Amino acid sequence: MRPTSEAELAEIIRSANAPLLVKGGGTRTLGAPVGEVLETSGLAGIELYEPGALTIVAKAGTPLAEVEAVLAAEGQRLPFEVPDMRGLLGRTGQSTIGGVVAANASGPRRVQAGACRDSLIGVRFVTGDGAIVKNGGRVMKNVTGYDLVKLLAGSFGSLGVLTEVAFKVLPTPANSATIVLRGLSDTQAVAAMSHALGSPFEVSGAAHIPGEGTFLRIEGLTTSVAYRSAQLARHLAGFGVAEVEAGSDRWAAIRDVAPFAGKAGDVWRVSVTPSEGPGLVATLAAEAVFYDWGGGLIWVLVAEGTDVRAQLGPYRGHATRVRGGAGIAHFQPEAPAIAALTQGLRDRFDPRGLFGAAVA
Repeated sequence: MRPTSEAELAEIIRSANAPLLVKGGGTRTLGAPVGEVLETSGLAGIELYEPGALTIVAKAGTPLAEVEAVLAAEGQRLPFEVPDMRGLLGRTGQSTIGGVVAANASGPRRVQAGACRDSLIGVRFVTGDGAIVKNGGRVMKNVTGYDLVKLLAGSFGSLGVLTEVAFKVLPTPANSATIVLRGLSDTQAVAAMSHALGSPFEVSGAAHIPGEGTFLRIEGLTTSVAYRSAQLARHLAGFGVAEVEAGSDRWAAIRDVAPFAGKAGDVWRVSVTPSEGPGLVATLAAEAVFYDWGGGLIWVLVAEGTDVRAQLGPYRGHATRVRGGAGIAHFQPEAPAIAALTQGLRDRFDPRGLFGAAVA
């Protein structure tokens, strides 16, 4: 099924009597969802773009590449640095902007610009009973309904099928640089990243790859980047001699988890308090790890079938299995109180349980 209008989509959902597998580009799937395929690619096209107002509105099935190309032509970009997971997950196809929202897909720039949901200012979607809902607005000054807008981001389609999304966007910086520290332990690296992120030099990326280096990104006007890079290097003198690399080529690999692409084993992402990250990593039977978001996000490569969640122990981590075989739940089980709230939302927006297995 491939509806070409919101009204047609609503009618399909109203007449459905079995689970639906909502599919955008199929590039961010977690697990092996089941159901009759409902493609959103027929709901494509940019509805509104106002560079001067820093806003863009697109139908949910619009390819992400199309949105990025339109923004780039005006020297603008989505603030949250969308990851491309095709290499890691062995997928083909084109990511859609609705799938980006459904997965709340956010890259290294999250430490500065926030997540996808923080740039999302409006949505339209169809609920499980076929109702069309509009929430938020098309301009940044309209803040009505922000809570529901934020709720849809990261819901993986469990509350309804997105048909339109609106974002605030930002200018693309003229230049960038990466400050590199070598030879730090995980504990030292997290301390250095925290020190950098707490500085006034506006760090837009903070990652650590054990055995390779600790990386801190600066972006902005050329003279500003040069000044802030030099100052940050001095600010971090206590952690060793810092190198300053022009540009930021390495960040695409960090964003897309390229170090683990093509390698055998399961891949997990663990959200954790940065200061607890090195201790947690020490307890894991991991083949490789690297840190993003200043140490708040840890990517973990383990032997196939390893349950990282079972190894968290006393650490307050939140583990999601991103790649791997069957038998272990992809999402962290919710605490009873949160699970009750989640079920209440699903009962409200999807009373017939049509969207239990969605594809972003």
